[in-house]
Amino acid sequence: MGKRMIFLAMSFLLFLSVQNKALAEKKEERSWKDETIYFIMVDRFNNGNKDNDFDVDLNDLSAYHGGDFKGIMDKLGYLDDLGVTAIWLTPVVKNEPGGYHGYWTEDFYETEEHFGSKDELKQLVKKAHDRDIKVILDLVVNHTGYKHPWLEDKSKKDWFHPEMEIGNWDNQEEVENGWLAGLPDLNTENNETRKYLLDMAEYWIKETDIDGYRLDTVKHVPKDFWQEFSERVNQAKPGFYLIGEVWHNDPRYIAEYNNAGIQSFVDYPLFNEMVRIFRQSGQSLSELNAVWERNKFYYKDPYTLGNFIDNHDNIRFVREALLKQEDPEKRLKLALTYLYSAPGIPILYQGTEHMMDGAKDPDNRRMMDFTQNKDFEKFTSKLGKLRQKHPALRRGDYSMILDKDGKAVFKRKYQDETLYIVFNNDKKKSAISFTDKSLQNKKLVSLLSDEEIKVNNTSFEMNMAGETADIYSVQDADTNWKFYLIAAIIVLLLSSFYIYKKRKKRTL
Repeated sequence: MGKRMIFLAMSFLLFLSVQNKALAEKKEERSWKDETIYFIMVDRFNNGNKDNDFDVDLNDLSAYHGGDFKGIMDKLGYLDDLGVTAIWLTPVVKNEPGGYHGYWTEDFYETEEHFGSKDELKQLVKKAHDRDIKVILDLVVNHTGYKHPWLEDKSKKDWFHPEMEIGNWDNQEEVENGWLAGLPDLNTENNETRKYLLDMAEYWIKETDIDGYRLDTVKHVPKDFWQEFSERVNQAKPGFYLIGEVWHNDPRYIAEYNNAGIQSFVDYPLFNEMVRIFRQSGQSLSELNAVWERNKFYYKDPYTLGNFIDNHDNIRFVREALLKQEDPEKRLKLALTYLYSAPGIPILYQGTEHMMDGAKDPDNRRMMDFTQNKDFEKFTSKLGKLRQKHPALRRGDYSMILDKDGKAVFKRKYQDETLYIVFNNDKKKSAISFTDKSLQNKKLVSLLSDEEIKVNNTSFEMNMAGETADIYSVQDADTNWKFYLIAAIIVLLLSSFYIYKKRKKRTL
């Protein structure tokens, strides 16, 4: 009986010591809201195969620079170390001369010779999957290249809308039928054209086993096409991810395409606010919360929206900060801390982790430099790994609990995990304080520096350096050791009692 009591007591103690860890390590089914996407412009990322360097000119930003599928394969370990779980590649199909970016399609069914063969693309997808990294391809169905062969084919005259500039951007018919930047606009209302594009989209899924499409120029294509498109690709591969580019600042307009079957979008309204707020010190962060409140109202699943601070179409964030005569490193650290801690999927444009500079297109598409600013790369990697480690950063409820004079605190809570993301967007060192009833008998531990801050009853107070941000985890405040001490004493007493009883029996 005594041995049994000791065994049960020790088993109970062991159970208590591991239950929290077991809960923390319990894995839920992976969802797209758990991903971190790295955006790659194939030609400008990494040159892994010199044999396909046709017409490469590193001195001309409008020419090919040599990036290819092999170069991406060679850097999958690098991406893994950044905490990346999915990659988005600019269009990989064959382009007309000068189409280094991939958006001037010449052949929808062939890969661009500068990037590599179809087999190399399939190899890239497989190697990415072996590392548990998903692959998203950029897809253009709105237009072709300027000199597409179909333009000379009389039998395909009806495959295009009549040539027309977009004069009134508030006129949806013009937006859908006009020739964007002079690019021939495909007539997706034509049954033959539509079938061709739907078949093509399904082909690349089955041929390469990709996981999603980033859909270019979504608002320039009728919604009924997208409805049929989304049904078709999800039949080809259940759970297939669609993230659309609707370049607009009104979530009500963007959400109309959510109802047309596209489940996610690059969040331009959030992008605009993030750039405005973080490129210059002293700005209130309140509009970031306002964007989230609108997103919750208008979108089916706002946690799957794609958040970004840089891309290939806009001035790089570093340049935005420099134009405001600010310290770009401090400003970008603030922006990335929010990017990785806010609801939604962070999308990291290649080079941002190295603080790459760039003005308007094509200057924002410079060849990747992996040697530049390695310290900032480490900072970005830490954020990426924290997001994967802490489900509250990916799935947690989100609320703003402090907004005052450029200082802000956001709360993320998921199951038993609570995190506070604290910002001082002012140049001056400032006191930041708030009260939360859930902080009783707790302490805050920084996930970026391991600093510990004790909570006074239910109040948090700290002095924070100017232009800095941190992520704090709520943990028990020195109570566990008392609990385990009591449990150990109980085990000791039970052991002593057992020994005493055993000795007493021997003396009888």
